[in-house]
Amino acid sequence: MGFFTELFVRPRPKEHARFRAAMAVLNAMSNSDRADIGIKPADFPRIAREMSLR
Repeated sequence: MGFFTELFVRPRPKEHARFRAAMAVLNAMSNSDRADIGIKPADFPRIAREMSLR
């Protein structure tokens, strides 16, 4: 049980919050905006990871 307590008590890395914010921005884009810059929904996790590291 100590593992579960440690798992939930441990603070999340800062990149996780930035990743979630980047995913929210990408999901909020309209289809025409996505087409303009040439990204597809399948690319969102990769792009969000890159955005969170900056």
